[in-house]
Amino acid sequence: MTENRQPFNITGKRDGERLASRVLEEQIQQAVDAGHRSLAIHAFGQHGIGGRLWKTGGEPVHLKIKGHAGQRVGSMGYPGTTIDVLGPVSDDVGWLNAGATITVHGHASNGAANGMAQGKVYVAGNIGARGMTMTKNNPRFEPPQLWVLGSAGDYFAEFMAGGVAVICGHDAQNPENVLGYRPMVGMVGGRVLFRGPQKGFSHADARMMPVDDDTWKWLVDGLERFLTAIDRLELRETLAVRDAWQLIIARSPQEKKSVGRRSMADFRRDVWDNKLGRGGIVGDLTDIDRSPIPLITHGNLRRFVPVWENRKFKAPCESTCPSGIPVQDRWRLVREGRVDEAVDLALAFTPFPASVCGYLCPHPCMTACTKGSAFMTPVDVSQLGRASIDARLPELPPLSGKRIAVVGGGPAGISTAWQLRRMGHEAVVFDNAPTLGGKIASAIPSSRIPADVVEKELARAAEAIPHVHLQQRLSRSDTIQLIADYDFVILAAGAQKPRTLPIPGKERLITAMDFLTDAKHDRVSPGNRVVIIGAGNVGCDVATEAARLGAGEITLLDVQEPASFGKEREDAESVGAVFRWPVFTRRITERGVELESGELIPADTVVVSIGDAPDLDFLPDDVATERGFVMVNEDYQTSNPKVYAIGDVVRPGLLTDAIGAGRRAAETISEIMAGKRPGADRKMVIDINRISLEYLDPRIVQYEDMEQCGSQCASCGSCRDCGICVAMCPEAAISRKALEGPAFEYVVDPERCIGCGFCAGACPCGIWDLVENTPMG
Repeated sequence: MTENRQPFNITGKRDGERLASRVLEEQIQQAVDAGHRSLAIHAFGQHGIGGRLWKTGGEPVHLKIKGHAGQRVGSMGYPGTTIDVLGPVSDDVGWLNAGATITVHGHASNGAANGMAQGKVYVAGNIGARGMTMTKNNPRFEPPQLWVLGSAGDYFAEFMAGGVAVICGHDAQNPENVLGYRPMVGMVGGRVLFRGPQKGFSHADARMMPVDDDTWKWLVDGLERFLTAIDRLELRETLAVRDAWQLIIARSPQEKKSVGRRSMADFRRDVWDNKLGRGGIVGDLTDIDRSPIPLITHGNLRRFVPVWENRKFKAPCESTCPSGIPVQDRWRLVREGRVDEAVDLALAFTPFPASVCGYLCPHPCMTACTKGSAFMTPVDVSQLGRASIDARLPELPPLSGKRIAVVGGGPAGISTAWQLRRMGHEAVVFDNAPTLGGKIASAIPSSRIPADVVEKELARAAEAIPHVHLQQRLSRSDTIQLIADYDFVILAAGAQKPRTLPIPGKERLITAMDFLTDAKHDRVSPGNRVVIIGAGNVGCDVATEAARLGAGEITLLDVQEPASFGKEREDAESVGAVFRWPVFTRRITERGVELESGELIPADTVVVSIGDAPDLDFLPDDVATERGFVMVNEDYQTSNPKVYAIGDVVRPGLLTDAIGAGRRAAETISEIMAGKRPGADRKMVIDINRISLEYLDPRIVQYEDMEQCGSQCASCGSCRDCGICVAMCPEAAISRKALEGPAFEYVVDPERCIGCGFCAGACPCGIWDLVENTPMG
């Protein structure tokens, strides 16, 4: 987008009438979308001017506001946004500022920098009450800053939790008290530098500190920028006198406990009992224990207690991954610098971590990522998937003596055979194709996945599954014999019979699988005009391959809105394929496809892509089927307890669905052979409302590398060992306990804990829960 450098003028009136704040904001947003990066705003009291300018593509944008600016100038401001207010401002300037630099060439009213998390607010005059309240500070970014040339109003820095405030005390509204009435009440973080007299602050929450050399250098450098911004550089020498400055910082939770405050016990002893006698006003009537229950309770008197539930629940990504990969654990290993282990971990769940996770999967894990619920970009698992091409074959255990026959050598069959061998059992694969791999090797276009990736992963799988019988077409009697000879049989034969249309000219149709198989080896010339009946993802693959082979006019037909999605749909659209629906085919002629409407779509090649059905002629009678598919229970067991079925013989699905079903079936069989109840240890998914995402960067829209991905994973349900709960606990009740090796746990001292729930509320992983206290006895 070309930037327009001339100031773009926007006025807050139209035809003499004041515009609503919403309308003015829309005009500003539209100007930024059009490429304007310098805007002059004539305001008439509108609120929120200059906030939420998030669609700049990273380019800086500058606003100059004249007239009367309303409340919340620069609210939720974005990094790169610069705002100059040529006069005073109303309440809450910089409210929830997330990175903008706001300069006020006059006074500011109440709530300046309220809730600010990043950025700077410069004020050339005084500020009103409750400035710099409830600020935040993400340690990965520069702390938010408020610079005031004059003084602060009452209740300054109330509940301040981060950042830096600088009060210069020049031409203060109250020269005898530059910090106002009752400053720093509830302050838990950040620091305040000020110049001039003050009449007290909350010593229970904050304390004075000497201005050290580093702080002084920071202040002098900042003063230069501040005075330049407000056009008052002549005050530099006046303000840069070190002895005139003082520093206040927040007390730590440990320090707050040591500050002298009269306890309830002391009050009862020194005031209550001293004035009324032991027992107070009813002391002469009973001698029961009347010791008061404190307002803030500890130990068994707490109504709620925090519980550290590390690894009790699945993360949303893990629960939605059909292969069951604990994605959050892989990112944890990346954070810890153990990338090789993160890569190898995937092989415990799939023999195709690079092929599927890196290229072919539509990534339901990313769709379910907790960050998506907060409109953040989900962590990019494809980067980790593609790195998994270098995963090493795990050490395999000795054979248990149990033998399982696997009918089918596609992704589902290889997956279940791989898992069984990892568990110590012998898996023997039977397939009627000349090579292993099924459709993943024979039909998926090389444009979707490099051929060497598939070859390398199939070779790795073959090392773990040495017993493979290819070109073996089984009859019903063969299957019955397999059931008798093996401990279990797993059906993973896939769907091999293409569905077609019962219409005149159907003999002219080419099936999608035949077309893709031939296209993969450049054995087909589709001509210039290709029509594909069926616009799902397989149909989109046909369209992409047809374009690669020279087709120029590609049309996909469907009787309903196409079910295609993701990269397959994007690739088909990128080569110019046209989607049409709802349309119904009457016949196929030598000229093309004739629709029920009578329209003829010319075609040199017509491909049918309406799905495939399994060939079940080899099944014995005691394996029940329904509508052409094998019936199974939730563990993929058929009506014959020795026979399991997975993949497309059960229902059509994604490659990763078939791989996950293979792992689930293998786990179930292994548990049964070990005398265990299947699925007893399966965990529930964590409630995403337990996850706090405030500590992650919402501005990332594309991840640079795996390290950045790892740092931005919320690690839902698994402790990141970040120590935020320790820092947030107001009673210093939480501590980290090292266990054997790298293991650890966080423990709670019940005599300190008050059950406030700060730990649960702040945890970015959701591993703290607050439960009702049920003390024993």
